[in-house]
Amino acid sequence: STANAPEDDAPNRYSRTDRTTYSRYSRDANSSGSSVPSNTLEKRIEELERELAKERQENVRLMKMTQDKEELIGKLKEEIDLLNR
Repeated sequence: STANAPEDDAPNRYSRTDRTTYSRYSRDANSSGSSVPSNTLEKRIEELERELAKERQENVRLMKMTQDKEELIGKLKEEIDLLNR
C-alpha cells in the first residue's frame, strides 16, 4: 500500500508545476508580446502542452509498471520465505 503513495502524489505535484509554468509563459507572452507575435507564442504553448500530456501519459505508464514489478517482487519474496521454511 505504500507503493501507491508516490503515484497519488504525482498528479498533484505535476498540476501545481503546470500552473506555475503556465503562469510564467503567460507573463512572458505579455511582456514580450511586442517583439514576438502572440499567435506564435500561443502555438508554441499548445505544442508544449501536447508534449507535456504525452510525457504525463508515459510517466503514468512507467509508474504503473514500477508498481506492478514491486508487487511481483513482494509476492516472490513471500514465496521464497515459504520455500525456505
